[in-house]
Amino acid sequence: QVRLVESGGGLVQAGGSLRLSCVASGFTISSIVMAWFRQAPGKEREFVAAATRSGASRYYSDSVKGRFTISRDNAKNTVHLQMNSLKPEDTAVYYCAARSGYYSDYGGRGTYNYWGQGTQVTVSS
Repeated sequence: QVRLVESGGGLVQAGGSLRLSCVASGFTISSIVMAWFRQAPGKEREFVAAATRSGASRYYSDSVKGRFTISRDNAKNTVHLQMNSLKPEDTAVYYCAARSGYYSDYGGRGTYNYWGQGTQVTVSS
């Protein structure tokens, strides 16, 4: 059974940092593209970051580029999202996602076939 379990969310002041983690089970993440999405209240789920199977290439949305870093530890079947210089507009539920298919678009929500339950990140001003 495939499972993705996120952790590390919480409440932080603007300018602070948080590190999210996602542990995968039921498959080996070295064969899977891993990503993070987020969904704020009343908004659609949006792409945040993705890392290719080897982790050699990483992709970010413009809104988080330079502040967030995605990394993966294939030996531990874990992917992380280091979030620095957090802003109130980063407040959302953050979801870990994975896909086995091959697509050129790393930000397409519909291309991911596995999802975690989400972890809340709240940034106060």
